[in-house]
Amino acid sequence: MSDIEKVKQLRKSTGAGFKDCNSALKESNGDLDKAVEILRVKGIAKASKKMSRNATEGVVVLSGDDNKMSMIEVNCETDFVAKNDDFIEFVKELGELNNKYSSNQNELQKANMKNGRSVDENLVSLIAKIGEKITIGRSNTFNDPNGRNFVYQHSIIKENVSKLVVIVSLNTNDRSDKIDLFGKQLSMHVAASNPIALNSDEINEEIINKEVELIAEELKNSGKPEEIAKKISIGKINKFKEDNSLMTQDWVMDPKIKVKDVLKNLEIPGLKIIKFTRLKIGE
Repeated sequence: MSDIEKVKQLRKSTGAGFKDCNSALKESNGDLDKAVEILRVKGIAKASKKMSRNATEGVVVLSGDDNKMSMIEVNCETDFVAKNDDFIEFVKELGELNNKYSSNQNELQKANMKNGRSVDENLVSLIAKIGEKITIGRSNTFNDPNGRNFVYQHSIIKENVSKLVVIVSLNTNDRSDKIDLFGKQLSMHVAASNPIALNSDEINEEIINKEVELIAEELKNSGKPEEIAKKISIGKINKFKEDNSLMTQDWVMDPKIKVKDVLKNLEIPGLKIIKFTRLKIGE
């Protein structure tokens, strides 16, 4: 194989530029395997410098089916890179692996991709090739044996790749059009209303305490008697819980009724919402 053919082969296998490949081959005395190792080390060095930057763009990747479904966030620095073909190819394969490993990121990072290299190694190579910070972020898997999953995606870039993903898991054996429509609409509701919890008693205590502090600060200089201020505070907290709990939120499709009323009016035996998750890039 001629020197130029080796450079071409090295570029194809690593994605590195011509100059980097040529230098690596000279350093390795023409040994392709050693040249790959050299470029990988250099790639790691380049990647580590980029990791101090902010990665606030990116995508959420969906994978699986209505029995087992997963989502994973992959961040980058610019929206341009979020639409790059190499980036999309990487995240789509990553999404499938994430579903396989049930969002266990320790196992995911060590897992081999189709090219025989680990997720971590491929991530480093992608950073070196694209020239931006790329990180694997939040992930979640829904795999309840009694659950059926419904999904909504917003700002879709490619199939199963978007800027926002919602998964809702319903406890039901119903396969009718009625439940399909409700599952889809409920997912859209979660995307629009962004509830914190399913029920008010499930809202994190730290969030409640913070809201209590904010309300107390707001009422401190109102001049209202303490007893009245206390009643106002209780009312505001109860309203906060109601507005941020899925079951008591106004139904997006018809704000005159609550989500819990829609669920009841369907009259499907045993139907209940098991859980939900909403993941949006930048939030």
